[in-house]
Amino acid sequence: MTGAVLPVVRIQRQDFDVAAEIARLTQGRADIGAVVTFSGLCRDEQGALSALELEHYPGMAEAEIARIAAEAVERWPLQGLTAIHRHGKIAPGENIVLVVAASAHRHAAFEAANFLMDYLKSRAPFWKKEHRADGSEGGWVEAKDADATAAQRWKTPE
Repeated sequence: MTGAVLPVVRIQRQDFDVAAEIARLTQGRADIGAVVTFSGLCRDEQGALSALELEHYPGMAEAEIARIAAEAVERWPLQGLTAIHRHGKIAPGENIVLVVAASAHRHAAFEAANFLMDYLKSRAPFWKKEHRADGSEGGWVEAKDADATAAQRWKTPE
């Protein structure tokens, strides 16, 4: 492949097919030696959750994720990178997010996927509201300190 890798970033309501996304990234390619995927699913929180509702600011969320995906492509020698994040009401067991990183070697693919997921968990502009299984009003989910701490490892010295 010649030229710069252009990451694929999609924010969508509909589900995605992990195998189809891998195939889309690797089809006809002989220069890819490693594909690392991360697929995040909605949990039921031990039966307490009936759905998780994700909201985003259209345009801004895509631009922010594209910016961090472009940074991943600059940091590691990748042959391809895909990031898909769903929005809307998502039931337990359903897909929320997918990252697919392709490289000639596994290290770059693992690092890029980790980097992108740490960003998505800590700084991507999404808001999550819980819908409780008992019908009671769920609250907005606060960001976790552990996610912010994980993302700190990627900071470059100023």
